[in-house]
Order: sequence, then C-alpha cells, then structure tokens
Amino acid sequence: MARFTRTIRGSKNMQYMLMIYEDERVYGPEKSGLALAEMGRKQRALRDELGSVWVGGAGLAAAALATTVRTENGSQTIHDGPFAESKEQLGGYHLIDVADLDEAIAIAKRVPLSENGAIEIRPVITG
Repeated sequence: MARFTRTIRGSKNMQYMLMIYEDERVYGPEKSGLALAEMGRKQRALRDELGSVWVGGAGLAAAALATTVRTENGSQTIHDGPFAESKEQLGGYHLIDVADLDEAIAIAKRVPLSENGAIEIRPVITG
C-alpha cells in the first residue's frame, strides 16, 4: 500500500498537488500575451504569500505541444497532443505542504484562475 509523503523537515504535514485546469484559449495562440503574463504574476504572488508551504510548481506550455505515450494491450504508441481531448487542459500546478486536506482546499480556493477554471487536489504518495 502506498504511503503519503512526509516532508523532509520531519513535520507531520502532507504534500498535495494543486493541478490547474483551464481553457487555455483565454491566453491566446501559443499561450502568450498579456493575459498569460498577468496570470503568471498572480500565481507568483500566491507562491510568495504561501512562503514555506509552497514546495514547487510551474506553468505548462500549450497542450498543442504535448506528446502522449499510450500503452494498449502491451503495445506503445506515440501521439501528438494531450492525453485527454477536452476544453480544459492541465496548465500548471502548485505543490504544497500542509497539515491536511482542509488546508489544501483553503489554499486551492486562492489559486488564481481564468473565468471557468478548476483546481484538482491530490495527495502526493510514495511507495
């Protein structure tokens, strides 16, 4: 059975990944321009506010630049594009180190999003 990650600092906190899903079309072709620059500024401001709670994170390039390795019946194939074809794409993430899911949810509610975005919260596991 997998174990939930504990921090190197020896605390009893848990790490959670906050995955940011948005319709990347709001950021223009190739995810460039003023809207993306402003969102990046907001994400960095949140990172700075979180201080030592923030473990890591990054934005991701446009989904059109993704490559997917798919395994079916033991055979692997390579596909251009993201794993899932949907309006919302994984655009970035924050990795946080907090006491529990309630604290992770409270932080997820603070993550800047475009008008119709979502944050998926998952515990980080080892094992």
